[in-house]
Amino acid sequence: MAEETQGTTEIEASPTDIMAVIVDFDAYPDWVDGIKSAEVRERSADGQPTDVAFEFAAMGFTANYTLRYEYDADDRGVKWTTLEASGAVKDVQGQYALEPLNGDTEVTYRLKIELGVPLPGFLKRKADKQAIKTALDGLKKRVEQR
Repeated sequence: MAEETQGTTEIEASPTDIMAVIVDFDAYPDWVDGIKSAEVRERSADGQPTDVAFEFAAMGFTANYTLRYEYDADDRGVKWTTLEASGAVKDVQGQYALEPLNGDTEVTYRLKIELGVPLPGFLKRKADKQAIKTALDGLKKRVEQR
């Protein structure tokens, strides 16, 4: 059973500005480590991406997966679950939760990955923590560069 890992950072931007970066899936290969491609496959009636296919490669592992996104009201975050997956992952679940502060936003990233390949527990936990740190650092850098 996969364990949830989470991390938090503050970003000098509004939740709306942060959500604009999070949902720009076409740009993920430019700033998200390991993402080789991202393709929006379906959108909601209001144009938000709901189903997105990803190709991932890192540390000798590859995976293809399609995630379904559900958005919180008022740009407060987004959650995702796996529609299909192959390769190094079986299931990916996660969430960005955005909490406005005094001009900044606290971003909490939660991630739960079930691997499709065997990996010792201590390595899996280390990889999960690194994935959280890398994702938050990348998001912060991308948002603050805009």
